[in-house]
Amino acid sequence: MSAAAPKPIDSSSLEPSCRDTAAHALSIVRDGVITGEGPTTKGRVHFSRSLDADDTAWCSRILTATAVNDQPVSRAEAEVLFEINEAATERSDNGRFDDLLAKAVAHYAASASGLKVPPRSVALSADTEIESWAPSYASKVNSEMLEWIAGQMRGKRHNNRRLMAMVATFLGATALPLAGQLPNVFDIGM
Repeated sequence: MSAAAPKPIDSSSLEPSCRDTAAHALSIVRDGVITGEGPTTKGRVHFSRSLDADDTAWCSRILTATAVNDQPVSRAEAEVLFEINEAATERSDNGRFDDLLAKAVAHYAASASGLKVPPRSVALSADTEIESWAPSYASKVNSEMLEWIAGQMRGKRHNNRRLMAMVATFLGATALPLAGQLPNVFDIGM
């Protein structure tokens, strides 16, 4: 009895029907970034460990698909975005992925803290300023969420300046006590 060959992933698997399938679709983008191969890289030259505008566009399409647009970003989706961020050692998307990551993480953290968030198509849009909807103080964001974000950022070789600025905004006046609790997490040029 021989094992069946794995089925190739087609583009329809990148159209999420729920947040779980969105996280899976993002993992397919992550794999394409890592290997330079797969359904998200077809028809173009793509080097391994590189992230380009097309990769970012895939992430944006997945995150704002109709099936998930009115739901908050999930932890699983945010975690895969952090994995993409870490995997991409070369960037050629003019900072759009960094912006998308920061907004998606803020969307997750705010909603998980019980705050109302706008639809993803608004919150994650390149045309929407994160300050227009994200909470501006840590008192509004659950401290567990801040610790989770810090844990995701700790020890990573590629720091997302946009995300660090957002976290610094969340922390506001509470930055010094929290910075003492979470050493070596924030390098914001103090």
